Formats: sequence, structure tokens, C-alpha cells
Amino acid sequence: MKTKIKELRTKYDMTQEELAKKVGVRRETIVFLEKGKYNPSLKLAYKVAKILNTKIEELFIFDD
Repeated sequence: MKTKIKELRTKYDMTQEELAKKVGVRRETIVFLEKGKYNPSLKLAYKVAKILNTKIEELFIFDD
């Protein structure tokens, strides 16, 4: 899975720590999400997308 989290996070001048606090996870979770090494729950994906002002399907790109 690929994500646009880092791209959008930097667009909003937000650190990993700030995003993590806003969605209620540890910074390491954001690191793993950005690297595509962690598949988020639907609830977490929704929170991240909402904070970054985008849709889930535009934020996460699933490869087959």
C-alpha cells in the first residue's frame, strides 16, 4: 500500500508528531503509515483523511 500522507502533511506544514496527536496515535504509527508498512483501521484512515482534508481513497493507494 502506498500513501500520500507525507505529501499532504508537509503541504499543511505539520510534523509527524502533530498529526499523531490529532488522530490519537503514536508518532511511530504515522511513520509506518507513511512508509506503507501498516494498514490502518477504517477509523484511523478516516481520521487521518479528515485532518489532511482529503478522501480515504485519495490518501491510500492499494496495490494488488
